[in-house]
Amino acid sequence: MPNPQPGWFDGLARGRCLAEVSMWSADLCNLARDLERIAPHADMLHIDVADGVFAPAMLFFPDLVSAIRARSAVPIHVHLMVDDAILLAQAEQFADAGADLISIHAENGNAAEAVSLITSRGLLAGAVLRVESPLDVVTPLLPKLSVVTLLGTAIGVKGQGLSETAPGRIAEMRRRVAASGAKHRQIVAADGGIRDNTVPKLVAHGAETVVLGSLAFGAPDLGARISWLHGLKAA
Repeated sequence: MPNPQPGWFDGLARGRCLAEVSMWSADLCNLARDLERIAPHADMLHIDVADGVFAPAMLFFPDLVSAIRARSAVPIHVHLMVDDAILLAQAEQFADAGADLISIHAENGNAAEAVSLITSRGLLAGAVLRVESPLDVVTPLLPKLSVVTLLGTAIGVKGQGLSETAPGRIAEMRRRVAASGAKHRQIVAADGGIRDNTVPKLVAHGAETVVLGSLAFGAPDLGARISWLHGLKAA
């Protein structure tokens, strides 16, 4: 089974925007083909998980992660958009399936317990914050996190425009991460409303990675698209 190299997270490029590619936008009838297409370009694979309760969508499941892990050594980042009642069990299942990094929602009532569970499994932990949630919600978790993702649109719905508050929230979160006192590498990510006209602004305000959906899979020249992204310098 292919796996990322040990220390893969610290080895991610610095000083340029990273490409985190969302499998939600892949052709699910041709998933192996799309995995092969993006493998040379993706810094991470992003897999959204939603239970239809915490978020309106219903996707994806551990067997999908297992299938992707069996075919790809690209690091897998699982984003859990699930209710408190199933959060810990889902974290365990996706850890077993081969995730390398699991992000929970800071709004979950048992978020701190979930982060401890994830790191106890030897995985990296992240947290995601809804666009309407105050940044203070995630601040207590910061010292244990490797990735903090700020949503720029309503949770679990494709095709929305970027909130005008998103760039400023990214900049403030970068300041809070820098002040968190963590001794390990931490990355601030932007997810939602990712378009060719919004990415430069998000990166200029401090986003170190963006979650690419149709911007990657819909690109007629994926190599050129990723080269453009890599040319954007994180603040």
